[in-house]
Amino acid sequence: MKKINLAISGCMGRMGQQLIKSCQKNKNFKLVALTENRLIKKKFSGIKPQFNSETVFKKTDVIIDFTVPNCTIEILKIASKLKKKVVIGTTGFNRKQENLIKNYSKKIPILKAGNMSVGVNLLMYLTEIASKSLNDEYLSKIFEAHHKHKKDYPSGTALMLGKGIADGKNKNLYNLIGKTFLNKKSFPYGKKINFNSIRKGEIIGEHEVKFSSGKEIITLNHEAFDRALYSDGALTASKWLMKKKPGLYSMRDLLNFS
Repeated sequence: MKKINLAISGCMGRMGQQLIKSCQKNKNFKLVALTENRLIKKKFSGIKPQFNSETVFKKTDVIIDFTVPNCTIEILKIASKLKKKVVIGTTGFNRKQENLIKNYSKKIPILKAGNMSVGVNLLMYLTEIASKSLNDEYLSKIFEAHHKHKKDYPSGTALMLGKGIADGKNKNLYNLIGKTFLNKKSFPYGKKINFNSIRKGEIIGEHEVKFSSGKEIITLNHEAFDRALYSDGALTASKWLMKKKPGLYSMRDLLNFS
């Protein structure tokens, strides 16, 4: 099988560095390009990081992007012109940026996921089933914890889980987002979905969904122990995307959850 030429954007970040390690161990991929938003003199796998450009991405098949929203949109603009496939692990997009991603997906295959973990995507699926099964007496809230360096909150994964709740009720997530808390020891249920985000230490990722009727509590949760969980998932997504036509895909499509 011919190796897939891979580019990693945001190569100096935690996920970028982990992706380089995972790529080195995976025989399906050949790392051909690394990009960053600042000048980096050091080489990784014999490749010197560069700025995003058509020249840098010209020989790639797939670009994996774990950066920030503005950078992702810049990458999609280039990828769209070059007809390159893109796996997006970046989070924190606003509505306008989400619409731009949808527009670019009409031209190129894009897989976007707030979390590349198989377990987390299963959790989202179970969250949707629970939300659909429980009546309006059950209120919900979402807890998540990440390392102290993570800036956005609620996390992309927490919002994915919120979407699971919303989809179960056939409602729009943006209309169901309630209060968002940061580093609270406890937080309340609400008529909308309340979120509490913890940022401390080097926590890789903890997520919990709770449903309460006042008489019982149903809890769904996931805890990650190794960042390779996410990079391996991103590589799996990249391989899967190679055979896809233009469109906006998710890990749920990859895992074939009905």
